[in-house]
Amino acid sequence: MIDKNLIMAKAGKVDGHLRRIKAKRSVKLKEFLGDLDIQESILFNLQMAVQNCIDIAAHIISDDELGVAGSTSEMFYMLQENGYLTPELTEKMVAAVGFRNLVTHEYGKIDLTKVYQIAHKDVDDLEEYLGAIFRKCGMG
Repeated sequence: MIDKNLIMAKAGKVDGHLRRIKAKRSVKLKEFLGDLDIQESILFNLQMAVQNCIDIAAHIISDDELGVAGSTSEMFYMLQENGYLTPELTEKMVAAVGFRNLVTHEYGKIDLTKVYQIAHKDVDDLEEYLGAIFRKCGMG
């Protein structure tokens, strides 16, 4: 049985990281590109928000006994196969995992213009993910 309290706690962390991203993203691209503190804050909070979404997926897969994922990205496909996510949202989450992996393992290769774009547009995907999970788990 899915532990709804755990999902809520992890969702609360995602929400907190998204709030910090939104607070820091309200600068023009030129300022963002020149401010290491804003860059690092947004990158860290993006990484942590995605990680908490991964943690939610892992918990659901484990508690619902959906199988064993071969990779982090595969977890989102497993959620899709079991009615938690739409194919479109699954692809967005797989892309988020790819970005998180880039931030975590290859910091020097990050396109800061892309980070700026993600902070302004793609963070909404994580909120959409939480909404889908809440609906499927009868939490919203």
